[in-house]
Amino acid sequence: MSSNKRPSLRTLAWIALAASAAACATPPAKPDPVVAKGLTPTQNFKIAVTQSPDEIQLAAHASGLSERQGEALEAFAGRWRETSGHEVTIRAPSGDGHDASHAVMAIEERLQSLGVAPALIHITAYDQPAGATGPVIQVAFTRYQAEGPRCGRDWQDFTKTGGNEVNSNFGCAITANTAAMVANPADLAGPRAMDDADAGRRETVLNKYRQGLVTSSAKDEQATGAVSNVVQ
Repeated sequence: MSSNKRPSLRTLAWIALAASAAACATPPAKPDPVVAKGLTPTQNFKIAVTQSPDEIQLAAHASGLSERQGEALEAFAGRWRETSGHEVTIRAPSGDGHDASHAVMAIEERLQSLGVAPALIHITAYDQPAGATGPVIQVAFTRYQAEGPRCGRDWQDFTKTGGNEVNSNFGCAITANTAAMVANPADLAGPRAMDDADAGRRETVLNKYRQGLVTSSAKDEQATGAVSNVVQ
């Protein structure tokens, strides 16, 4: 009986060794880069920033802006300040003469009085459709809107923690709240442009440095103070 069992045991041992060698030779599967997770849970969720034009249309009058048009421009400038503060475009129909030109000048002056810098006002022309009753001036800027992820649509079993990973919804609420609370969604699309340096102030500091003088501002005596040691 024992002599008959030995060949079978030896055969099983060789099969086990061959299987283990084949398993070691097989390279590990590479993770799919499309479904790769972020370094932190919040990086697994994104905020979508979309652009849409905020535009008003004003009829051109030879006498300038009407009262309702002035109110519309005030509301327009208020939305411009709250959202982006980027370039404002004034589009006038080409070849409409004095009325359109006078209206564009009145709109530009009113926008500047409402806080829009002259450098941010861009005037251009467009082809008005045939059959229009009169020249129409279009005033527009680009509005940015942030849309966060929709959380809580699917949930994992919190009792299955063998992988020691966070829940699939972890970090979604933070990203969604950021999209809802951001004051200017344009900041999520890219950094703001930096203002130019003060060349005059820089030259003053460099001249003092070359002469070996103190380059800091003069001390303000009104800004000094002392902490009282008296127990109150």
